[in-house]
This record gives sequence, C-alpha cells and structure tokens, in this order.
Amino acid sequence: MTNVNATPLRIAFVGAGAMTREHAKVFGDIPGAVLAGIWNRTRARSEAVATEFGIGQVCSSIAELYERTRADLVVMSVLEPAANSVARQCFAFPWTVLMEKPPGLNLVDARDMYTAASERGRTVFVGLNRRFLSSTLAAVRDLATNDGMRFIHVQDQQDLTALGAFNHPPEILANWMYANSIHLVDYLRYFGRGAVTGVRVIQPWDPSRPTVVVAAVEFASGDIGLYTGLWNGPGPWMVTVSTPARRWEMRPLEQAQFQNRNERRLQSVEIVDADKAFKPGFRVQAEEVVRAIRHESSTAPTLADAVETMELIARIYGHT
Repeated sequence: MTNVNATPLRIAFVGAGAMTREHAKVFGDIPGAVLAGIWNRTRARSEAVATEFGIGQVCSSIAELYERTRADLVVMSVLEPAANSVARQCFAFPWTVLMEKPPGLNLVDARDMYTAASERGRTVFVGLNRRFLSSTLAAVRDLATNDGMRFIHVQDQQDLTALGAFNHPPEILANWMYANSIHLVDYLRYFGRGAVTGVRVIQPWDPSRPTVVVAAVEFASGDIGLYTGLWNGPGPWMVTVSTPARRWEMRPLEQAQFQNRNERRLQSVEIVDADKAFKPGFRVQAEEVVRAIRHESSTAPTLADAVETMELIARIYGHT
C-alpha cells in the first residue's frame, strides 16, 4: 500500500460479535489505522472487545460513536434482521461504511439500503472476503491473461437441519441463501465477465423440501456459469473455472490448484501468510477499503456490487 502513514485512519465498529473481532484484529494490523471506538446494544460486550483490541471509546449510540471518534470508516457487523435499521443510522454520518455480508435479510432489504445510502451520498462497501482469498486472487491474475471462454461451476452446500443448533431466528433461516450462499453465488459474477444476460433454472428451489437447486447463468461475454446448491446433504464448497488452456479449482475455497491442457496433474498454489494469520481474505480486503478511503485505485466491492449478487441469488431461487 502507498501513503499508509500519511494521515491516521480512524476506525469505528458497530457490533461486538465474532466478526467484529476479526475486523478489529486485521484493521489493527494496518499501518496508520487507529481503532477509535465501538458501539453495541450490549455495553458489556463492547467493553470486552474494546479491552481485547485497545479500542479507544465505548459509546452508547451510533450518533455518539461518530461524534466522539469522527471516524473515517465504520465497520458494521450485525445480525441480518437488524442490518437495515442499523445501516440507516450509520448513513446519517459522513464516514465510509464497511458492512459485513449479506447487505440485509434479503433482496428487498438490500435494495432498500442501497436507496438509502444513495440518497445520502454515502460510500458503502460490503465484506465479500472470498474475493480476496489468495486462491481467488491467483486465479483472477492468471485468467486475466487468458481470453478464452470461461465455464464457471460453483457448488454450494447448506444444511438447515444442522443450523438449528445455532438458534438462528426463523427469518434468517428462511433467507439463508442470502446469508451464506452469497459467498458462492458471488463467485459466478466475479469470474463471469460482463453482465448477467440470462438465468435458466434447471432444478428449482422448493422451500418445503430443500434438496438440490441447479441453475445455468449466461454472461454478456459468452462465459457460462453453473450453480449447484446442495441442501440438507453432504458436499463441499467448490469453485472451478475452465478455459481451453487451463482449469482452476478451489476446493476448499482457500486452496487453489490448476491443471494445464494436456496434463493430468493438479499444481497447487501456496496460501499466503496473511490468510494464515487472519481470517482468510480479510487482510487484503482491509487494504482495499483503506485504498478507497485514501482515493487510490481499489477493488473493494461496493454495496451496488453486493446488490447485484443478491439479485442473482433471487433469480436462481425464484424470488423475482
């Protein structure tokens, strides 16, 4: 990164759960970043996180958080049913917002938040950290040198029966394809070039009997995607991108391998240290958000990017 020490960057946090801890850990490692303040509905949890990571101010409201920190960035990590309301409170102030995925409970929520942010003229990014895995970036860099048509196969797996043990509210479980499948569906848009021009559902979603969802996705570039969602059954998360010259495979997502034409063996790409020291993808994601705040070239995904992925989820799952 350039100019990281030019001006201190003040970071505030909304939420005090596991994801806030992951963000605090990584932003605390960014040169020039100051962990300025935190707010959560339960003050005791805010105080615990503040003590753990040396966050300067524990506040009693989002308004107080802004007034006391004048933060450049607020990192918002709250449960999906609260996201819309909390986001609107954050949009009242002129800081940049990084919100954890998904942007809301469902597509309606996501569109509503986008409208609210646009009306305020706010800059909002969404934590689609799988875009910044070293495995993903290795594939992206290589594919940029290859003009051949891409066939992207994404295999998703979700188990609603197992999730019951986590006591998620029913509205989150009913929208779990937005809450968690967003990571996999986003790969279709990230690797597929151009706008989505068509979605053909082969095996539709049946909420009364979740088993398998299959959909073909077409892109303006001629790239083709295939989404397979396995529900309430075993299976890995997996992404493959095939071109005439080389095939990339990520299984698990953090590990990239490639296979050249006329070869049978898979060659592995080393996982970078940042993905071992922090939650994978978070270090580069934080760097990209900081670049954007400093008006440098950045690949941080915006709220508009995330809404497009939510729209693709809705088309695959028959919600539009």
